Amino acid sequence: MVRVEQLMTRELAFIESTQAVSTAANMMRVKKIGSLLVMQGSEVIGIITQSDIVRKVVAFHLQPELVQAQQIMSTPIISIDETESIFEAAGMMKASGTRHLAVGNEEQILGMLSVRDLLYPVSRDEL
Repeated sequence: MVRVEQLMTRELAFIESTQAVSTAANMMRVKKIGSLLVMQGSEVIGIITQSDIVRKVVAFHLQPELVQAQQIMSTPIISIDETESIFEAAGMMKASGTRHLAVGNEEQILGMLSVRDLLYPVSRDEL
C-alpha cells in the first residue's frame, strides 16, 4: 500500500497573508507548484491555490496586484496524516472538493499532497 508520506512534496512554499495575489501567482510559476500556504506571522492560516486565483480573481476581472492572499485563501486547511493511504487521500480530496491536502501529524505540517502527486504511482504502474 502506498502511503501519503511516500508521495508528498516536502518542500513547503509560503506567502504572507497581506501579499498580493500577483505575487502568489508569480511564486507558483517560478516554483512550478499549484499552492502556497498562507502565513500570518508564524502561523499558517490558510492555503491559496491556482484554482483560487482563477475562480476568485480572474473570473471577476479583479486586479491581482490589489487583492491580498488572505482575501481569497481557503481556510481551514484540510489535512491528512502522513501514514494514511493514498486512497484515503483521494477520498478526502473528492469529499472536500479540493486538489491539495496538507500532510502532517498532531504538531505540524510536514508536506503537501496534490492530485498531481497521486498520479505518480499510476504513471509507474505501482499500484
